[in-house]
Amino acid sequence: MPAHVLFLQQAARGAFPNAPPLPTTSGWATAGLALAPYVGYVVLAPFLFWFFHKTWRELDAEATAARVDAQEKGIWDPRPAVMFATVMASLTLQQYFGGREVYLTFVKPWLIGMQEGGSRFVDYGKYGELYNYVWWSGTRCLGYTLFPFAVWKICFPKDSLLDLGLRTRGLLKHAWIYGLCLVVVVPLVIGVSFSPDFASYYPFYKKASRSWVDLLVWEAFYLAQFFGLEVFFRGFMLTTLRKSIGSSAIFAMCVPYAMIHFGKPYLETTGAFIAGIALGTVAMRTKSIYSGFLVHITVAILMDGLALWHRGGLPTQWLAPD
Repeated sequence: MPAHVLFLQQAARGAFPNAPPLPTTSGWATAGLALAPYVGYVVLAPFLFWFFHKTWRELDAEATAARVDAQEKGIWDPRPAVMFATVMASLTLQQYFGGREVYLTFVKPWLIGMQEGGSRFVDYGKYGELYNYVWWSGTRCLGYTLFPFAVWKICFPKDSLLDLGLRTRGLLKHAWIYGLCLVVVVPLVIGVSFSPDFASYYPFYKKASRSWVDLLVWEAFYLAQFFGLEVFFRGFMLTTLRKSIGSSAIFAMCVPYAMIHFGKPYLETTGAFIAGIALGTVAMRTKSIYSGFLVHITVAILMDGLALWHRGGLPTQWLAPD
């Protein structure tokens, strides 16, 4: 194996133990793989600008007017500062306390203790891996919604949480945006599903094909964390920054959004930045997270379904065997 590939693989395993291995290719091929997404950025940039520039300009005009008004009144809005501090705290807590180590240290022994105590609701031998993902989804939902909402109501009790992108007004009016996103994204997902790493990487819960109960419970918790994710990035962050930095809020949001994909396949991680721009602009235009949420869960279900289909792993029975 070439020395540079061995070094990169060891570095990837050290930083992200669950990351898929890098391909054992030549140096030029590795460089091509590394640079390919950024060539894609350059190719897509004119299309993104053409499609979204009107919304970006409107956002910038709105933000400029808000800043001028605040300056004339001598007002400083602490909301962006509180938001960024909350985002940092939430993501850090999730990284260090919402992962597998805390689960194995505290949650697993508690579940086993409940089973040994005669609880009918815990079967660790059969569903231990699923419990792990329930913990993962639960900590994400807590970190993405309840934690920032609690901080916000403490700091700004007069603000309505519905204004953080949760209002449904105008959802049907903008349904065409959801359809257009799917027209673009679905063919790309289907194409990527034929790559060798895809079927082995999705779904995250490897026993999802064991039974329909396994698959449906997994998908329910998987989709729940996507709702929390949209609330956090496209609602909490963007709504707070809308009147201070306008369209730049979208690009600021995309940085941590792409970073939470670290450990996933490289092309998916780099593609998250482009997806974040599109979903963020849609959220700013509609003042709602729901179009982005529908796109996200549609793609997630499609990815899991395609991965299971490619390896012939769709469930054939309702309950997991004893």
